[in-house]
Amino acid sequence: MPKINGNEIRPGNILEHDGGLWAAVKVDTVKPGKGGAFAQVELRNLRSGSKLNERFRSNDKVEVVRLEMRDQQFLYESDGRLTFMDTLSYEQIELSADLLGDRRPFLQDGMTVAIQYFGDEALNLTLPAKVKCVVAETDPVVKGQTAANSFKPAILDNGLRIMVPPFISGGEEIMVNTESMEYSERA
Repeated sequence: MPKINGNEIRPGNILEHDGGLWAAVKVDTVKPGKGGAFAQVELRNLRSGSKLNERFRSNDKVEVVRLEMRDQQFLYESDGRLTFMDTLSYEQIELSADLLGDRRPFLQDGMTVAIQYFGDEALNLTLPAKVKCVVAETDPVVKGQTAANSFKPAILDNGLRIMVPPFISGGEEIMVNTESMEYSERA
């Protein structure tokens, strides 16, 4: 595995640190008035989900791990476990629904997601950037409310509440950003 200097860590890097696999969530470079610069890195453990704040100096060496991404199809959920099928080998794996957190409602039957593997161990999954949802209910359009920044609350078919532009009505299909959980565009 390649080693990099502590000041070269970027968000999204997967590091082997203290015997575990950690994802760099946030990186702040600090240059104090006295002493050398360092990187203040917020890490998330890929196996347990715990978080850690660590300080890396420029002369510290850390190992960067390359994870393999495989596209897999979501089949079903039972007892808090999500079952996915590899579209090439047809093998099935189960992952905890907790991996998705509050983005769980965006996972739809038959959806293809990217699962990150370290060897044969599945560590994380990534939803598509945008998902098509149906607006279940929203307030009616108010005539004359055309200001650029006006939004109204809406409830989606998956139960999530988001803000949508005033021209969106109930029953319409919209695209929702899965990272920010915000309206993106009409479908």
